[in-house]
Amino acid sequence: MAPLGIHVTIVEPGYFRTDLLADYALKFAMREIEDYAATSGAVRKAIPAMHGKQPGDPRKLALALVRLVGESKPPLRFLAGGDAVQVREQTLNALREELEEWRELSTSLAYEE
Repeated sequence: MAPLGIHVTIVEPGYFRTDLLADYALKFAMREIEDYAATSGAVRKAIPAMHGKQPGDPRKLALALVRLVGESKPPLRFLAGGDAVQVREQTLNALREELEEWRELSTSLAYEE
């Protein structure tokens, strides 16, 4: 899209205080799988309690998105909210650690002539 002068921004939001987590808006599959109890099952139980307590202000998000639209060089990815930034930082740190742990093996795979 860039060669056509069209910019694309992927918005990766954290939690914003909307009704998305309200009982009437939040739907889960009826069947729960025990194997997932510690992962997605835990999230499934925690999310309803977050309703009305999400850290992000949707009005501020709207203003930020309007600003991005007006930028001459907007980001490809925009992390919306401090919680989104925190999750991304944790992901990047884990990726960096894994990269360093396996760097020697990864870089040892070239042909030797």
